[in-house]
Amino acid sequence: MTTTTRFAPSPTGRLHVGNIRTALHNWFLARKSGGRFMLRIDDTDAARSRDEYVDAIRADLAWLGMEPDGEERQSERLALYEAAFERLRATGRVYPAYETSQELELKRKVQLGRGLPPIYDRGALALTDEERAAKEADGIAPHWRFKLDHDAPIAWDDGVRGSVKFDPAQLSDPVIRRADGSWLYMLPSAVDDIEMGVTDVLRGEDHVSNTAVQVQMFEALGAAPPRFAHEALLVGKEGKLSKRLGSLGCDAFRERGLEPEALVALLARLGTSQPVEPIADRQTLVESFDLSTFGRAPAKFDDSELDRLNAAIVHQMDYAHVSDRLPAGMDEAGWHTVRPNLATVGEAGDWWKLVTGPIEQPEFSDEDRAYLAQAAEALKWDEDPWGTLTGKLKEATGRKGKALFLPLRQALTGMNHGPDMGELLSLIGEAEAKNRLERSR
Repeated sequence: MTTTTRFAPSPTGRLHVGNIRTALHNWFLARKSGGRFMLRIDDTDAARSRDEYVDAIRADLAWLGMEPDGEERQSERLALYEAAFERLRATGRVYPAYETSQELELKRKVQLGRGLPPIYDRGALALTDEERAAKEADGIAPHWRFKLDHDAPIAWDDGVRGSVKFDPAQLSDPVIRRADGSWLYMLPSAVDDIEMGVTDVLRGEDHVSNTAVQVQMFEALGAAPPRFAHEALLVGKEGKLSKRLGSLGCDAFRERGLEPEALVALLARLGTSQPVEPIADRQTLVESFDLSTFGRAPAKFDDSELDRLNAAIVHQMDYAHVSDRLPAGMDEAGWHTVRPNLATVGEAGDWWKLVTGPIEQPEFSDEDRAYLAQAAEALKWDEDPWGTLTGKLKEATGRKGKALFLPLRQALTGMNHGPDMGELLSLIGEAEAKNRLERSR
């Protein structure tokens, strides 16, 4: 059977870094086996879902190089959920419940006060037909719960957590449909996984109890459950999921000038036993993806690590990959000259100004002005003008090290550090280089 994974965001906001990591791992899992990666837009919450967020989700996945093999929208699949609901109702696996949210909260408080787990007591099942009819006559519309089978434990072999078991009697029968007829997450998700042929569900460990419930839903609908894997959640370096991390998305990364390859390289192995490395080749990451390397401890997202990876990946980039993002006039030689100094591609323009000018020179001492005047006279253009110039000056003045090189760099670039001067001087050109040295007298 072809491996089929899915990423199922709700279009109620932008994707954040935790969503992106989930999508990426599902994409890797599918690609490693030559399978399919599907996008499912969970937009049954009509009041909060927005088409602008659907478009943003698609754009973000495309920016990250994870365009799906197919897309479904839950809002267009309501008839499937209705049919599944009727099947479950016919077999007694769903039932109406009439408690208000206030009544349920009171029940929970009483149970907690008695030292009991706050599990729904199935009070709705004790109602007689007459009592249900009376409630509906009073205008109380029911919500609907899925009835869990308490006869056997729920168990599965989790791709990350190993053997997992739940006692269904310790779980509440989940609400699957609101009183207004709208759907909650549980049933539509299970129906879609069946209808879309999803073979593997990889998601955060906060869904473990949902999986226990859905395993029984699959069985009640006559389908074998997919393989499940629940990865540890993403946290900030301070040890918890900060509001900032929870809102950090592709738009924020793009605004910072970060490369998608850097984000992919970080999230690919974050939380695994494999080293996080600046690997820009996507196929290498696909081939090394392995659920058995995932740990149970929370995966810590560190912005500084992302910046480090980004710089390392920029330093690997060929001119052809970035040429459309470089300042006017910067050719391949210019790119290779400034590339080692870049943290982002966007910084290339700042370094290119050292070539195009104008530059602002510092104030020089009398001794250094005399030295730079000597340099202007000694400058001769050949295959290695920098090497020739510094060789002549070293011999003529006895200067070496910082005293030899720094005044020249300052006069030619206005800076104390920067790209390799041997490459940079060739880009500045003979006439402009001589002019800058003469200006520093």
